[in-house]
Amino acid sequence: MKRNQTFPLCALLLFAACQTAPKIDLLDLGIHLKMAEYRHSQVSNVIYTLSFDIPEEKASPIPSRLDLKLDLLDMSQPLYLDFNADGSLLKELVVNGEKQDINHQKEHLIIADNLQKGENAIQIAFDAGELSLNRNDDFLYTLLVPDRASTLFPCFDQPNIKAKYMLDIKAPNGWKVLCGAPLEKSSEEKGKTHYQFKESDPMSTYLFSFVVGKFESVTENPGIFDMTFLYRETDTTKIKLSTGPVFDIHQKSIDFLQGYTQHQFPFQKLDFAGIPGFQYGGMEHVGAIQYREPSLFLDESATERQKLGRAKLIAHETSHMWFGDLVTMDWFNDVWMKEVFANFMADKIVNPTFPDINHRLQFMTSHYQGAYGEDRTKGTNPIRQDLDNLKNAGSLYGGIIYNKAPIMMRQLEAAIGEKEFREGIREYISKYAYGNATWNDLVNILDARSPKDLQKWSEVWVNQSGRPIFKEEIGYDNDMIKSFTLSQKAEDGSEKIWPQAFDVTLVYPDSTLVIPVAIDGRTVKVEEAIGLHRPEAIIFNSNAFGYGVFPVKVDDLQITPHLKDEVARGYAYLNTYENILAGNLAPEEGLDLFLKGVQMEENELVHGLICGQIGSVYWSYLSPEARAAQQPLLETMLWKELTKEKHVANIKKNIFGLWKGMAYSDEAKNKLYQIWNKEKQIQDLKLNKDDYTSMAMTLALYEHPEAEEILETAKKALDNPDKLKRFEFLLPALSADESVRSAFFESFREAKNREKESWVLAACGYIHHPLHQSSSIKQLPLALDLLKEIQKTGDIFFPKRWLSATIGQYQASGAYELMEKYLADHPDLNPSLKGKLLQATDDLYRYVKQ
Repeated sequence: MKRNQTFPLCALLLFAACQTAPKIDLLDLGIHLKMAEYRHSQVSNVIYTLSFDIPEEKASPIPSRLDLKLDLLDMSQPLYLDFNADGSLLKELVVNGEKQDINHQKEHLIIADNLQKGENAIQIAFDAGELSLNRNDDFLYTLLVPDRASTLFPCFDQPNIKAKYMLDIKAPNGWKVLCGAPLEKSSEEKGKTHYQFKESDPMSTYLFSFVVGKFESVTENPGIFDMTFLYRETDTTKIKLSTGPVFDIHQKSIDFLQGYTQHQFPFQKLDFAGIPGFQYGGMEHVGAIQYREPSLFLDESATERQKLGRAKLIAHETSHMWFGDLVTMDWFNDVWMKEVFANFMADKIVNPTFPDINHRLQFMTSHYQGAYGEDRTKGTNPIRQDLDNLKNAGSLYGGIIYNKAPIMMRQLEAAIGEKEFREGIREYISKYAYGNATWNDLVNILDARSPKDLQKWSEVWVNQSGRPIFKEEIGYDNDMIKSFTLSQKAEDGSEKIWPQAFDVTLVYPDSTLVIPVAIDGRTVKVEEAIGLHRPEAIIFNSNAFGYGVFPVKVDDLQITPHLKDEVARGYAYLNTYENILAGNLAPEEGLDLFLKGVQMEENELVHGLICGQIGSVYWSYLSPEARAAQQPLLETMLWKELTKEKHVANIKKNIFGLWKGMAYSDEAKNKLYQIWNKEKQIQDLKLNKDDYTSMAMTLALYEHPEAEEILETAKKALDNPDKLKRFEFLLPALSADESVRSAFFESFREAKNREKESWVLAACGYIHHPLHQSSSIKQLPLALDLLKEIQKTGDIFFPKRWLSATIGQYQASGAYELMEKYLADHPDLNPSLKGKLLQATDDLYRYVKQ
């Protein structure tokens, strides 16, 4: 009888416990998709009021406070706030006026008590987490993409819980503050300035930011409102020549995007900051873009390519205000959407800004190398990737997102039609403004405007990886074309087929004939070629619109430098390089062509492409013995070209960069030394302070006898404190003493020594340079062992760039064996991270296996 009486009570207690206890399947390290999906339906109307008290001393903690308001729609689970920092930083928790115990588990602050349906107010006192705070002696900046906001403050760190922010910052007097909302008021309090900002527009957590520190600033109104530019550059010439164009390009980008999208600028303001040593080219924080400072500040020595690169960078980040910030991906598996549109729009924006540039050529040189560089590898990935946890989101970024996706989007625009595509984008922006959207949301909009099956089209272009290899079969009858068939097969051996369009150019002694080709299946007959005379050469994908590896014959190579069409000429050089890597041409055959191009090419973009290909073939695909034989010939030829009067300044800058990279013979080092100390002048070669610093470092790398004196002189010439700190950081990597270089690399075991990622990558470039690899190869096990930790502590591009700057520079079979051993010893390596390793070591793999 007692058992019958007590059983219902036990059952009720168990039932009640189940209603309040956390379900362990939602609690995991990182932000798992299942947790994100639940929270998206659990909370709404989120407002973060954040206060940070910034001390002058870099090592001191930053006392902070969060006042969080939200509507709670579902109470079947506790409230999980993400806080990926030490739980001891959390000082106090108050929920709806009642103080609560702090429960911090698996990178989450768990709140289960005193919550209520509807409005809730939560106050949290804490010390700011510092993983993504980027603190320097006299400035700091946040960089919170993709899931790093939770390393700074407790939040819902997922893109589809957009929130408004009210920021309150106390900073040392003389320090400036920039964030995503306008300043409401400021006041001085006990040696500090108290900045209080207005409520921001809705944004995802990864787009929240602030910059604090000693900066110069300039404010201008280039069009619709005032814009403020923070910077630390000290070169007065660069400042004078750069600030005007920087404001102007931002305004032109806004003007274009407002017209294209039919949606006005979506936020309260647009300011920007130049950051020394910034990890990326730029980051599209709402209303407060951050840029790598050297990309913005150019002087009279800048080439047209550099000016174009600056314009594209600004246009890219400004485009994000609509594509990414206004309409944000629902989950980071669609992160590529914001990047493809930023690149795609940037290409459209710069056209009127640079009317003398061939923009079809610029598109090709900007995107195809980066796309092929990853898609050809065993570590390639689709444009759209699966993602189960945001802690792995950083590994989704790369050349496929930034470069293959714009190529895909251009094909999609052509398939739909430019007008219908633009109207579809306008509908997309209007429908999802200040919200979130998926790729399928966009495809459904575009699909309604096209007779094509875009879902099927998208399956191969977006959801699958790889590229096609094209093969031609041409039959002749008395020098007349009687049959012409093109076929495609997937490089990875699968059955994939890429529907696409491109041109084929037939080259005759006194003319060319362009034939458009559209292929939807495995083969296509080029009917327009039937009955034509046998051409001297055939240039496939001559308009650089298609995607894949196209046929090339050794006998056709001699035609390439003489092609009049710049795009056809540029792509012919690029396709030659891809055929070298595919094993269809010998490296020496390609190198001969590229060297002719260096001497004959007059287009700066094509010339720069060729110079890069020479450097790549020389260091990655020639054996050490072949390099030793070629180096004197290349160095002599390039020096001869460098001193010719016929080359214009931009071409000379390309040649100088290529020559400097090979000037390690005694004679060449002497010439480089004479240029560095200004004993030797080269006509029309424009060099600035940064060029002379770079030359000093190169001379040290090449172990010039006066290296120590050269570096000391170069150091004294630096008047910019940020550049001086970078120079001092790199000095051990430039040491002629192997033990010093080795100890410096060993120091990267400590995360604090890897904080300045761009500096670390530059150091690795010197330490693992091919001229040092006989000794530095013993450091590769450490480079590989640090990979997982680097993914956890570094920013999104760092793992791939770390691998490229270390093992990715090697040719030795021993390096390949170390990579194979690492993969065998780590069978559970995250697939995306494994992909980065295979991408970075593609040259090593091809060289060892050739």
